[in-house]
Amino acid sequence: MVNGNILCNPFFFKYILLECEYLLPTTGGSMHSSSLSNYRQSSPTELREVLETAASMLAAKYARHGSFTNPEVSKQYLQMKLAHYDKEVFGAMLLDNQNRLITFEVLFTGTIDAASIYPREVVKVALAANAAAVIFGHNHPSGVPEPSQSDRRITTRLSDALALIDIRVLDHIVVGESCVSFAERGWL
Repeated sequence: MVNGNILCNPFFFKYILLECEYLLPTTGGSMHSSSLSNYRQSSPTELREVLETAASMLAAKYARHGSFTNPEVSKQYLQMKLAHYDKEVFGAMLLDNQNRLITFEVLFTGTIDAASIYPREVVKVALAANAAAVIFGHNHPSGVPEPSQSDRRITTRLSDALALIDIRVLDHIVVGESCVSFAERGWL
């Protein structure tokens, strides 16, 4: 089910429509730029239906993906999962030993500019899923994906805690209008 707040988030709306424009030709549909403007004039119920269909298409795309070893694919997945929130949300992609997705969990929800993260709770969730690796992600509702110093500190704390139980942290991705990957920046 699509959260009603996504109708107010232009970043997520744009992302979903662009992804669907890419996917529809492979599924027999069509979406031309002239028809995209029609969606902006639709009722909230119609928009929700369009976005629910789009979210289902994207979920199917990632379910078939296989392993998450490419930061670009991880960024796209996390943008789909996190961009629509109007509060800061911290989640984890829990992966098996082949880096295939076991599940995605939203772990913490905060305010418009912060979320409290507790390493103990992250460890519990990772162990319960029998994860071998994780990719963290959180959104910046402002749309600016630049990681803060506290983002970097908590990632180090989480990496250290999970290393004690042999769970690898592959990346931490900050989602805004675009995405920033800690792995791509050499911070992990």
